[in-house]
Parts: sequence; structure tokens; C-alpha cells
Amino acid sequence: MEEIRDSLKQTIKNLYNLDFDPELTPSPENIDADYSSNAPLKLAKVLHRPPMEIASEIETFILQRGEARSAAARGLACEPRGDGSERRAPECDINVSQPGFLNFSLPDDYLHDKVNNLFNDFNKEIASHEYEGKTIICEFSDPNPFKVLHVGHLYTSIVGDSIGKLFEYAGAKVIRANFGGDVGLHVAKTMYALQKKDIKELQIEDIAKCYVEGTAAYEDDEEAKKEITKLNKEIYQINAAGSTRPESKLATLYWKGRELSYEYFNEFYDSIGVKFDKYYPESTVASLGLAKVKEELRKGVYEVSDGAVIFNGDKFGLHTRVFINKEGVPTYEAKDVGLIFTKWDDYHFDKSVVITGSEQLEYMKVVLKSIEQYAPDLVAKTSHLTHGLVKLPGNVKMSSRKGNFLKAVDVINMVKDELKTAYDSSDNKVSLAATKYAFLKYKMGGDIIFDPQESVKMTGNSGPYLLYSAVRAKKILSKPRGDGSERTRSRSLQTSERALIKKILEYKSTLNEAVTEMAPHKVANYLYDLAQEFSRFYENCQVTGSDEESERLKLVKVYLDTMTHGLNILGIQIPEEM
Repeated sequence: MEEIRDSLKQTIKNLYNLDFDPELTPSPENIDADYSSNAPLKLAKVLHRPPMEIASEIETFILQRGEARSAAARGLACEPRGDGSERRAPECDINVSQPGFLNFSLPDDYLHDKVNNLFNDFNKEIASHEYEGKTIICEFSDPNPFKVLHVGHLYTSIVGDSIGKLFEYAGAKVIRANFGGDVGLHVAKTMYALQKKDIKELQIEDIAKCYVEGTAAYEDDEEAKKEITKLNKEIYQINAAGSTRPESKLATLYWKGRELSYEYFNEFYDSIGVKFDKYYPESTVASLGLAKVKEELRKGVYEVSDGAVIFNGDKFGLHTRVFINKEGVPTYEAKDVGLIFTKWDDYHFDKSVVITGSEQLEYMKVVLKSIEQYAPDLVAKTSHLTHGLVKLPGNVKMSSRKGNFLKAVDVINMVKDELKTAYDSSDNKVSLAATKYAFLKYKMGGDIIFDPQESVKMTGNSGPYLLYSAVRAKKILSKPRGDGSERTRSRSLQTSERALIKKILEYKSTLNEAVTEMAPHKVANYLYDLAQEFSRFYENCQVTGSDEESERLKLVKVYLDTMTHGLNILGIQIPEEM
């Protein structure tokens, strides 16, 4: 498909001297062709000519340049690549249809050759070098110590890891980073409640409950609010002093709670197969952020307002936010300033991707706009992606502040329970596949309704369905082979064979789109379509013992390679059996 698109692009350049990227899609069922392009319809608006006239002109030009193999199979010319070599577009039929479409039909020999190439060196055939030699830092998950991981952290961990894998596929060195608030008001709220309890052996659940209690006290009790505000400043001092500060009950609780939180994070990430290369506690970037804001305050980027340091976002159509509060303590905004410069000092990245909930969208606009005033290059290298809320059926809104949130581990356990109930299975790979795919099949941005029952179904658009399809391919490949007899290469492909090959050939372009758009859902949805094509192939084409056994086994192997590669992008492993 890429070869046809490239040849069509060059033809348009030759005919009309236009740099135009034509769209090429699988032909609709009522068109007897493999691929169609609406390029003449789009060009008609630019050239101010009838689309059918343009389509006929392009058809004639391509046929004249081609080398006919037969009356029914005409070639498209070789097109130069950027490296000076040539890539020949597949020899194929071309015809025109109303109201201005170009339709291309691929010969069976071309499809046979494509399968053989993928069979012989799959990784080379699908390779991308778009980000070769580039360093990309992906920051995601970002839980705060002294709080429990909730379903939102699970979602962004899964999506962020998959985006990282997309960049790795494209040749990049990817740094997975995690930024969390080990200092700040939420810590002070937790410490306020913890100090009032006599807990012999501190657990992460104790910390979660104390955060809820401390938050309620801060909101409802003026005296508690004053004490929590004072604690907030003391915790900054404890953190800054580190182990050199004399022991106190507050310091002991703080360091124990911080240590416990990071142990808890690491154990959970390990359980879902996500590994971070770098943790950035807020305390490690706060001083740099404070210094940067103070430095740019003197230059007029930030302003003093009522004793606090602010960025006046109103000047840019944004809202105004505080970067240093009245007590001289850096806010989240200043810490994010410190973070972007710390990342740059550590890695000199070519691209930085930050993934947060959608509620952080306007916040990040203000932070980045402020940094843009004195470090525009860093902002230009930064992409901020957002996701919506994850909800259970019933659309109940959850909040860690109120304590009615859905914990990340709860989601994993719910899926395991559904798997056990439906199939009497406790396979961890299957439950993780169900969870990850249930999140990744949706385009990032909007809210997601997560239904545990739907996630484990073997017959629907689910992770277990994809795994079952892949395991079926494994079983076919493990069966004893026939005597090796087969028809000649010139045989015609059956409809379902042809459809499966064409779908496999779409994989590389799908991956490239997913990389460009940072969109794992494109891979997920492609794999579901691919698995459906394989199911139709399995139903209609005998493999083992057929005259076409050798060729079809190659096709099954290429299918399995494609499915394995795609599932790996999603962070999903295929079990040996199901």
C-alpha cells in the first residue's frame, strides 16, 4: 500500500507540480479493487477542474509509465527514495470510478512476495527509523507519595508505557519518568492525621485513610487548617535537611511514609509489567523551580501580587496562577518549572511527553506559557497529553479526596475475579491483557467506562479474544506437517487469504500513524480487525494437509509475528495456551 501511495504522490508531482499526500484506503465492497484513492476529488478543489478528468489523466500517466506484464496487469514506475535507491510500486490494475476515484488491484504474486519477505525477516520489513538516535522522555502515572494508587494511575501507567513502546519501535531511546509530590499540602494533611494516631506498624492503607481525614479537617476546621499549613512548611524543612536533621516524631513519620509509598509503587508497577527509569520526587526539583521563578521575577516574567509570586496568564488568554505562595514555599507550578529544567539537565531530550488527567490541561497551559517566555525551545520540545476519567458502569464519579475512589489494585482484582468466574482461570497474563486492552482500545482524551465483565469476554473486542486468536495460530504451527506437496506459486489466492494478507500489510502504516499521533488505540483496534480476518481465514482455508500447506503456514507465522509485535506494543504477552 505504501508503494502505491508513493507512486501516486510522485505522479501528482510530475503532472501538476504539487506536493500532495494522497489518501489510500481499502476499497469498499462494491468496488472490485484492493485499494482506492480520492486524490482526484481533493485535487479538483486545487486545480479547479472536474475530478473525473483528473482521475483519467492520472490513470493514463501511470499506465504509460508502467511496464505491462500482461494486458490485465500493468506496472507502476519505479520511484526514487530519499537515499537515492528505487522502490518499485506493485504491478497492478488501475481503473477510474465515479465521482473521481482511482482504484488499484494487486496481483497475487505481489502478495505472495510480501508474505515471503515478512516471513524471512519480519522485523526488518516493518522497521521504522523515524526517531533513530533521538532521546524521548515519557512522564506518566505520577502518583503522590502518602496517597494510594487509584484507577487513573493504572490507566495512565498502561497508556504511557505503550506510548513509550511506540517510540522505541521508531528507534528512540525512551526514558520513562515518574513525577510525584513527596512534599506539599497533601503530605501535611496526611501527617496531621497520622500524628494523632498510635500506629505500631505503619501500612499504606493507614496513610490513605489519614489523607482523607486530614483533608476533611483542613476543609472543616479553621484551627486544623492553620496547623496543617504550619506542618506543610515544616515538612519542606525536614525534606531539605534530609538525614542531618535531628529526629522528631514528624520526621520519623514522614521518612517512613515516604519510603513505604515508593516501595508500594514499585511493587504495583512490577505487577503490571511497567518499569520506570527515573523517579522525580517534587522535593528534588522544588529548589531549582524556586530559583528559576525568582530569577525570572526580576526580569518581569512573574509578578508579585498580595505577597505571592504569580504568572499573569490573563495577558495570554489564560488564567493567573501562584508559583510561590505568601510563605515563600514553591507551589506545584514552580515545581513543574524545576522539573522541565531538571529533565533537560539530565537527558538533553529531543522530545518530552507529559501525560496527565484532563483536569490538568489548563494548569499545564499556564505553566508552559510561563516557561515559554524564557525557555521557548524546551516548551517546543514538550507535548502534553491528557486523558479523561475512568468510571465503572453506573457513571459514579470517584475522588481520592473523599475516599470513595477505585484503587488500582481493585481494578486488577475485579478482572481476575471475572476471569475466575467465567472460565475458572487465574492466568495473570490473561487478566493483564484484559485490563490493558480494555483501556488501550479507546482513543485517549475522553472518559472511559470500564466494564470488568466485558473485558474478559472471549468473543468480543477484548484482550482475551486477541490472545485466543494468537494461541490458535501457535497451535496450527505446532501441528505435524504434511508431505510438502503444494500447488505452484501461480495459484490464485482465496478471498479470505487475500483479505488476511492485505490486513497484515497495513500493519506498518498503522504503526507509523500510531507513533506520529502517540495513539496506542490505533494499534489496538488494528489488532482486533486483524484477529477477525484471521478467524475468517481459519474458517475458510485448510492449512495442515492442504495442497497449499507450506504457503499457508508461512501466512499463519507472519500473522502470529504481527500479532505478537502489536500486543507487545500494548504491553501484552501471549500465553502458551488458553
